[in-house]
Amino acid sequence: MNITRENVSDLELLIKVDINEADYSEKVTKTLKEYRQKANIPGFRKGMAPMGLINRQYKGAVVADTVQNTLNDALYKYITDEKLDLIGLPISNNEKTGTLDFDHQTDFTFYFDAAFFPKMNIEWDKIDAKLYQVKVAAKDVEEQIESACRNYGKFEVPAEITNDSDAIYGRYVELVKGEKKEGENEKYLTFEVGKIKDEEIKQSFMGKKANDVVKLNVSKAFAAADIEQIFHLAPADAKKYKAEIELTISSLAHITPHEMNKELYEKMYPGAGITTADQFKKAIKKDIEESYARQCDIMYVNDVEKWLLDNFGTELPTNFLQRYIADRGEKDQTFEEVVSNWETKYLPSIKVEILEENLAKEGNITPSHADVVKEVSNILKQRDIKKEEESDEDYEKRISEMAETIAKDRQNVEQIYGRLRGEMMFKLFSEKAKPETEKITIKEFVEKARG
Repeated sequence: MNITRENVSDLELLIKVDINEADYSEKVTKTLKEYRQKANIPGFRKGMAPMGLINRQYKGAVVADTVQNTLNDALYKYITDEKLDLIGLPISNNEKTGTLDFDHQTDFTFYFDAAFFPKMNIEWDKIDAKLYQVKVAAKDVEEQIESACRNYGKFEVPAEITNDSDAIYGRYVELVKGEKKEGENEKYLTFEVGKIKDEEIKQSFMGKKANDVVKLNVSKAFAAADIEQIFHLAPADAKKYKAEIELTISSLAHITPHEMNKELYEKMYPGAGITTADQFKKAIKKDIEESYARQCDIMYVNDVEKWLLDNFGTELPTNFLQRYIADRGEKDQTFEEVVSNWETKYLPSIKVEILEENLAKEGNITPSHADVVKEVSNILKQRDIKKEEESDEDYEKRISEMAETIAKDRQNVEQIYGRLRGEMMFKLFSEKAKPETEKITIKEFVEKARG
């Protein structure tokens, strides 16, 4: 047996495999003898048919199968021994290989097309992506405290709307000249009566009950910032949204906010020993800062990946990739169809795959099973308190076994895996690119996140 390769281009190569009779004849002889022992051929006792008859009936197929297995093993060993970093597996070049006669030939030559995995030269110092740091202002803390007081407050269902703090849950349709748009589906919203800026419209809601219907002009009733939130619109769209709507009230709610006291502190931070408003505000601020720090890290990772893909200048073995996808991709997919959809359907995902493979060579960005188990254990410890009769050792063992069981199923830990991978990518990117940092407000961060 002899295997050689010829570089067709910087990325593509042709592999030639010569197999002679000595490489497979022993296995063929052994297999045919086993066939003879098991064969039930009319006119002969089992296992007593002449070897010549067995050869005439089965040798061609056995040679074909044995040569194919020999070829596969040899090709795999060659790629491994030569440390060839290839895209997938080589593709048979049937044109050069030609037609093979396994009934009469003894020596065979096979040709394969292959391509090296493209190596990216990542110029980290040229990456244009900033690492943002969110400044948490006093008003941000107050807004979060107000939200916390509502979340831990007393929930009631009033019979009718009586004041600004009543909340409306409803569904609406847009109107054209006072009539519902044809084919318009109902959409859902919720808001507090106090969000209504027009006093006349606000008063029209007083006394309304579930199932009552109200017509109003959105831009007259609400400020642009509230339209954005209530109707789930982008800032630019919210400013232009001047629709007339018909709102059907589905239900009402009234929340009496929780007082800012020790009871609230303990509910939000059990066991933290927070006893004063100042300590509580500091804890809230820390939570906000940590939350936005994680989001800023994610934004930075996304921005770097986008920059690398937008500036993807790496040469690709395009013809090989197109043949590879046509040969091993979707069923009944032709080469011509792959070429036709190349730019829109295939190239973007291929660039992502090539980028990720090259990043993996720059540093570790793949969480191990042990990493995932450790993170699952940490989460379980937050939710599963040690039993009174349980020793520290038994508790750790129980948590560890539970974490191992959960982590075995990738679907259970997909979010955890993604988060850990994101953290590893952030570490790699920040160490390699050494980003410039910029402080921004929460509002500015939200605007950037929306693009």
